[in-house]
Amino acid sequence: MQITRRSLLSAAFAAGLLPRHALAEAEPFPVKESDEKLVEYKYRRREVDYDGAEPAGTIVVDPRQRFLFHVLAPGKAMRYGASVGKAGRRWTGQATIGKKAKWPTWTPTPEHLAEFPKLVKWLPDGMPGGPENPMGARALYLFQGDVDTSYRIHGTHDPTLIGQKKTAGCFGLLNADIIRLYDQVEIGTAVVVLGY
Repeated sequence: MQITRRSLLSAAFAAGLLPRHALAEAEPFPVKESDEKLVEYKYRRREVDYDGAEPAGTIVVDPRQRFLFHVLAPGKAMRYGASVGKAGRRWTGQATIGKKAKWPTWTPTPEHLAEFPKLVKWLPDGMPGGPENPMGARALYLFQGDVDTSYRIHGTHDPTLIGQKKTAGCFGLLNADIIRLYDQVEIGTAVVVLGY
C-alpha cells in the first residue's frame, strides 16, 4: 500500500493528532468543520453513555431519533447526528460494511428518477464524486452476506439536512463526521439498523 500525504493527513486527523483545519488540506474537495455550526446542537458529534448490548466496533443506526452510534467500549459510544432518507425509514436489520468508497459516484435510483426526471442525465455512469454529489465525502455500503442491500451510510452535500428526515438517501452524516467514521471502521464491521 502506497502512503501519500493525503492518506497520512487523513489518518492523523481521524486519530485526533491534527487540528481541525488540517482536514481541508487532506481532501480533493472542500470539507468544512464549520458545517457543524449549521446543525442543531443535539445532532453534533459527541461521545455519550450507551446502554446497548452491541460489542465495541459495532455501528448502530437509530433512524427514528436520527442518530448513528459507533460503539467504542461497553457503555460508551460516539454519537453522530444523521439525516434519514425515505429508504432509511423502511429498512431495519443487520448488515456488515461490504465496501467503502472515498468521494463515491452516485447513481439515481428509479425512485429518484420518478420524483426528479432531470436526474436521468446521470445515467448510466452516475454523478462523479464531488461537492455537489449527494453521497458526500465517503460512503459505507451495507451488505447482507454477499448481497448489496442498496443502503448506505454516507456524507452529505447539505449540512442542514442533519437531524432531518428529508433526504432521498439512506443515512447521511456531515462530511467531516463520515470521514472520521470511515477511517475508524473496516470492511466486515457489523451494522444494526433499528426499526423506525
